Amino acid sequence: MIRRPFDSTASFLNEGYAFVSSRCDTWDTDLFTTRLFLQPTTFIRGEEAAGLFYEGNRFTREAAVPPSVQHLLQDKGSVQALDGDEHHRRKQAFLSLMGEDAMSDLGEIFDEEWAETLETRPGPRRIVLHDFARDVLTRTACRWAGVPLEATDVRKLSSELGMMIDHVAKAGPANWYAQWRRRGTETWAAGLIEKVRQGALSPAPGSALFVFAHHTDSTGQKLSAEVAAVELINILRPIAAVARFIVFAAVALVHHPRWRDTFASGDESDLEPFVQEVRRFYPFFPAVPGRVREPFLWRGHRFDEGDRVILDLYGTCHDHRLWTDPNSFQPERFRGFSWDERPNTLIAQGAGRHSANHRCPGEWSTVEILKRAVRLLVSSGLDVPTQDLSIPLNQFPALPRSGFVFHYSGRPGSDI
Repeated sequence: MIRRPFDSTASFLNEGYAFVSSRCDTWDTDLFTTRLFLQPTTFIRGEEAAGLFYEGNRFTREAAVPPSVQHLLQDKGSVQALDGDEHHRRKQAFLSLMGEDAMSDLGEIFDEEWAETLETRPGPRRIVLHDFARDVLTRTACRWAGVPLEATDVRKLSSELGMMIDHVAKAGPANWYAQWRRRGTETWAAGLIEKVRQGALSPAPGSALFVFAHHTDSTGQKLSAEVAAVELINILRPIAAVARFIVFAAVALVHHPRWRDTFASGDESDLEPFVQEVRRFYPFFPAVPGRVREPFLWRGHRFDEGDRVILDLYGTCHDHRLWTDPNSFQPERFRGFSWDERPNTLIAQGAGRHSANHRCPGEWSTVEILKRAVRLLVSSGLDVPTQDLSIPLNQFPALPRSGFVFHYSGRPGSDI
């Protein structure tokens, strides 16, 4: 077992997404122990490590995430913090929202909101794609989830959802302010839940607002309005977060124009492989933490109850043993790819199987939205000026330095 510096916090913050893999590659290992913010932490990477982390009920999310992160991304009582039967039951509620028809509806709403938002910004206009996409996605998420837009301050909600994502890795006033704003979002969402239960609001059956307002736990009790609100936000926030993937897709179209030309010609046979490669190649969330439930051995290392373990998502998606030339953008690698056959390789949004563990059910919605976004980026009147599209890997979560600026001419069919 290799042990290195007493505390690696400075190196982790300086290197960011590459921190774990650089050490695993140098030391020829898939795990190492160090201290992060003075806490003993074991980092693991790779397909086998992902299976270890997500399968077999070896880890719990409880007390694994720092409070400053938990309060922004999960909060108390959310599905991510549950284990065992309660997690399975709550997870089924999320999975019930992800059927093929529901994904088609989500995609159509996204198309409508993209077009409508552009119409309200008559060209020519300078637009920052990340901000634009987040606004579109917030409106999309609300409509799809059954949240009435006419009774919602969408701009305010978009800002609050954005803070939950943008400030998750920050400390101090920025994080505290984001947490304070989130409390307001939860109060608003809990109010929606109460209105549904009182009959003052009637979302469509099967919508997220309907499902969580009526979901019951294993004892047959409805969730508290506060917990149901957290789960509603766990639908809205991840959809808004897809804005980052949309920006990465736009960067890929600029850096690899043959794919833009292919899709513009009407050939979409590789559209889903392109989207999957965007998810693999570009930096989304870097890692996921857990706490050991019961002692076990792996690769000669003893994991004791309560040990903090972090699975390297980004590094596994760039593991040279799993991906040929992993640092090159090659959508062809995903032709014929199946999550069921290799559930622990493409783990940008978690590993394992959706129905059995903590793998994010939002992958289907991410893929659907991204396919639609690529079509719109290719076909819309876009002009991308010279800008800094470099992506700093020591910022969590990452984005191109420019946020991806484009000029909207208002004339469909212009080139990117």
